[in-house]
Amino acid sequence: MIKLIALDLDGTLTNEQKIITPHTMQALLRAQSHGVRLCLASGRPPYGMRPLAKQLHLAEHGGLLVCYNGGHVEDCSNGKVLVERELDVSLLPELCEWQERTGMTLMTYFEDHIYTERPDNKYVQVSVRNNKMTAVKVDNFATDTPRPINKCLMVGEPEAVKQWEPRLQEAFHGRMNILHSTPYFIECLPLNIDKGLALQALLPVLGLLREELMAFGDSFNDIGMLRYAGLGVAMENADEEVKAIADHITSSNEDDGIAAALSFFNV
Repeated sequence: MIKLIALDLDGTLTNEQKIITPHTMQALLRAQSHGVRLCLASGRPPYGMRPLAKQLHLAEHGGLLVCYNGGHVEDCSNGKVLVERELDVSLLPELCEWQERTGMTLMTYFEDHIYTERPDNKYVQVSVRNNKMTAVKVDNFATDTPRPINKCLMVGEPEAVKQWEPRLQEAFHGRMNILHSTPYFIECLPLNIDKGLALQALLPVLGLLREELMAFGDSFNDIGMLRYAGLGVAMENADEEVKAIADHITSSNEDDGIAAALSFFNV
């Protein structure tokens, strides 16, 4: 019996307009009315996730937020922070060197702002729109960004992400977790931060088993939680590597894939 549903946001819970479609919304509200808890799991910061949590009434149903891919976990019912992991700021000067080498742009989140040396970058502006945050220009990313830093993003053209992600992984091996969440975002995270690891630590706190966890995702940063969940569901629009490890493939985020899978599995 499924007792917790973990949901990636962009490309999974929300459609291309970044909204939850009415049919999917009703399916998730119905699941909660039957005692199933929801967990939103995203690379987004808390500020960018709370409006969706409010729409889904997570506070009334014991819902949770797994933010920054697992670097920050909070209980929506009381606002209590269950996990808070910070990036080692001694790595920031080296990241800045890679920013110059790659031509990509570094950014980070703090409260309701995005901090970057290049606020007009088009991919910074994508995050501004997705999270409804304001971009703030800093002169020196390594020294002028507020603390704590839960994660950084290196953003750029998809071709640049493909070129530089493996080189960054090699350069920061054993010091930082590097992965990409969209074709234009490279996530720079503390070591051992992953949605799957976050859920693995969270379930005993909730008194749940992995067999009682259902997870939905579409991108590479969802692989950990889809593998860990008792029932991992990939969206039709997911990367092929994500589909390959999923237990089930549902329809796309544009076609109410979450609602379809909940109906299929009688959740």
